[in-house]
Amino acid sequence: MNIKEYKQIAKLIRDNETYRVYDLSKLKNLEISLTELHLNKSTKGHFHNGIDEVYIFIQGEGEMEIGEKIFKVKAGDIMLVEPGKFHKVYNKGKEDLNFWAIFEKYEGRGK
Repeated sequence: MNIKEYKQIAKLIRDNETYRVYDLSKLKNLEISLTELHLNKSTKGHFHNGIDEVYIFIQGEGEMEIGEKIFKVKAGDIMLVEPGKFHKVYNKGKEDLNFWAIFEKYEGRGK
């Protein structure tokens, strides 16, 4: 499925001056979330105990903080976040920074 098809079947869970977030809860054990992070904005940052997370960047440029390290990211990059690691994404480019986040469903998100 392409992005347009995904947005038609996913649920828009956040839409504000920082980002738009679409969740697709169709799978039994995994959550697939698309974030469109607006110019010069950042996610709030968070961590999950016991939950792995994969970020796949599909448009734009920015940075991703994982634990104590900051990595430059761009379309095509994949970042792995281990359980318990704080992580946050910053849009440092000239357009929206779009990325997929794929993670196990947990209480309060997808279950």
